[in-house]
Amino acid sequence: MTLTGNLLIGQRAVPGNRETIRAIDPSSNQALEPAYAGASSEQMAQACTLAWAAFDTYRETPLEQRAGFLETIAEQIEALGDALIDRAHAETGLPKARLLGERGRTCAQLRTFARVVRAGEWLDVRVDNALPERQPLPRPDLRQRQVALGPVAVFGASNFPLAFSVAGGDTASALAAGCPVVVKAHGAHPGTSELVGLAVARAVAQCELPEGVFSLLYGAGRELGIGLVTDPRIKAVGFTGSRSGGLALCQAAQARPEPIPVYAEMSAINPVFLFDGALRSRSETLAQGFVTSLTQGAGQFCTNPGLVVARQGPALEHFLVVASAHVGQAAAQTMLTPAIANAYADGVAALSENQNARCAANSLPAQGPNQCQAQLFVTTAQAFLADPTLQAEVFGAASLVVACANDEQIRQVAEHLEGQLTATLHLDEADLDSARRLLPTLERKAGRILVNGWPTGVEVSDAMVHGGPFPATSDARSTSVGTAAILRFLRPVCYQDFPDALLPGALQQANPLHLRRLLDGQREA
Repeated sequence: MTLTGNLLIGQRAVPGNRETIRAIDPSSNQALEPAYAGASSEQMAQACTLAWAAFDTYRETPLEQRAGFLETIAEQIEALGDALIDRAHAETGLPKARLLGERGRTCAQLRTFARVVRAGEWLDVRVDNALPERQPLPRPDLRQRQVALGPVAVFGASNFPLAFSVAGGDTASALAAGCPVVVKAHGAHPGTSELVGLAVARAVAQCELPEGVFSLLYGAGRELGIGLVTDPRIKAVGFTGSRSGGLALCQAAQARPEPIPVYAEMSAINPVFLFDGALRSRSETLAQGFVTSLTQGAGQFCTNPGLVVARQGPALEHFLVVASAHVGQAAAQTMLTPAIANAYADGVAALSENQNARCAANSLPAQGPNQCQAQLFVTTAQAFLADPTLQAEVFGAASLVVACANDEQIRQVAEHLEGQLTATLHLDEADLDSARRLLPTLERKAGRILVNGWPTGVEVSDAMVHGGPFPATSDARSTSVGTAAILRFLRPVCYQDFPDALLPGALQQANPLHLRRLLDGQREA
């Protein structure tokens, strides 16, 4: 399939007229064709106008039609075949096997949201029938459902060119909720974005939906992004990226005459707590699992284990010896972009120059441009608590081990942490009391708490939470992965004393959609 470098404004493929961007093959630093010209403010406004025009129609599409649309997007993405994988590999340096898995996840989450849409439980229908005889005052007939917020601006992520990008989780959940989507493609993989964007556009046409249900824009710098967030027709934002980028969007959204929610996933170091019993019984296994998790994908995961906390002593020393050996044998890996590689090098340099941190190991030397050498650093609890810079995220395969004198210092370190996406506990039965005492702190600090696992890898499921207190995300009440992600783009509306014929189908007395309702305080079977 020939790439054009065009924007997708509804069903129209048009050239942009602002500064151009080109993808860079990070393994060679070679620019890739074609060039992608950015959208002008007028073109952005056209996309938002189309999205707003489509909103009232799309949000009331029958559940079966909307579910079928999500499934059609998945089918169209799969129909791209090797062309999609080859282009994503060229633009990101990620192994093709990883990209095949990511494509599978992307299509699976689209189909998962199709299941959610069909079930209709997200509508959260509540019916309180009228009680005209109630004393001292009668009760009116009250009915509630969830409705879509409005058009959503989605920002593609750098580290997942498929699963967190054009048709990724934010887009899938917004479309499932009934919200048209305007995507700003990530500048690192515009060709991959165009291919997927064309697949979504074909699904819109095939399912005979309004063209404004989906648009895809490109743009260098932050001008386009801020323009999207401040456009009055955009009613919510989904973002995965840096803390600085996420905060800029949050500030712009809150400065609007009508502030809107920004669901931004931004920064986390995902602490791993190694308890004494587990360390004594299986330090070598823990060390190997830790390094495998740390170095997976050059550490370019938002759930990468960037911090290890444990009690000092022989068991921790043995863990460090084994982990250092595994790090030393690890090959350097190509990072996603030159900018990410440079930022990683800066973060490692800052740790190396910090007198409170000691470098315990680094991986094999780089064999090409933009490669990440895994790094393992060690510090003490006293130093970590006194030096805020030691808590800074280094995006890549770098981790800091904090040696604590006792359980109280471990608790102090946990209390000192910013909000996190994950917290991991490695424990044996003898460690249960220590873990139980730490758990209330971790529940306040993280969105997902794991036992005897590793945080890299996020299951798309009903119970998954991929979020957490600031700065992990801008809104700790939500998740960007899992079926509950649909709730971000909904709001409740109550209908009082409506004639049945005027009610939406979800609220009609006969329950024509066969939804499970909360009826007069009782959940229907």
